[in-house]
Amino acid sequence: MGIADALIKVQENIIKAARKSGRDPDEIRLVAVSKTVGPDRITEAALAGARIFGENRVQEAREKISNFRSQISNSLIEWHLIGSLQKNKAKTAVRLFDLIHSLDSSDLARILNKFAEQSGKKQRVLVQVKLAAEESKHGAYEKDLFALLEKVHAMSHLQVEGLMAIPPYFENPERSRPYFRRLKEIRDRAAIQGFHVPELSMGMSNDYEIAVEEGATLVRVGSAIFGERNYS
Repeated sequence: MGIADALIKVQENIIKAARKSGRDPDEIRLVAVSKTVGPDRITEAALAGARIFGENRVQEAREKISNFRSQISNSLIEWHLIGSLQKNKAKTAVRLFDLIHSLDSSDLARILNKFAEQSGKKQRVLVQVKLAAEESKHGAYEKDLFALLEKVHAMSHLQVEGLMAIPPYFENPERSRPYFRRLKEIRDRAAIQGFHVPELSMGMSNDYEIAVEEGATLVRVGSAIFGERNYS
């Protein structure tokens, strides 16, 4: 299956999952995860209708985004950082990305705010929440989340738009459902506390339909569009 057909299939699955749960499909946006994907295939996806691309590593994304923007001038295309962000890469991340999904500490928030101010930009961010005890997973612990949200909301050059989480990987996507449901519950409690965080970035190629059913507004789908990754 080519990229265009795969993209259509994913979009159709999102629509079905949204309607199954009584949601408006227009509430959900697809992030085509382009890590390790070459520029020609990214361009192919963009020409087929992909409007948001997600990258995991700042270094890999830098040249890729620069080359893409020189080839395709389209103000509708967004670039999102979906991988963890090291503080020493924050300045470059602010320059490159429209939305950063992986803000996880007040220290990182202060650094991003500083570089956003220097760039004359209001950096859009999501706060990553750690829902599982896996060492490999990043994010703010739930017990610390509201204090972090309060600090980020007070920063003049950051605009926090929602929450992100990465549950453990399960062969059976149904096992991810409680994690997605939990993130939505946390978001709803945050709203009661007065935080405007409508976005929920959750769900990947193996479980994005379940995530949509549970309230995702951004789903991060890579291999279902571009095929299995070659990391060699």
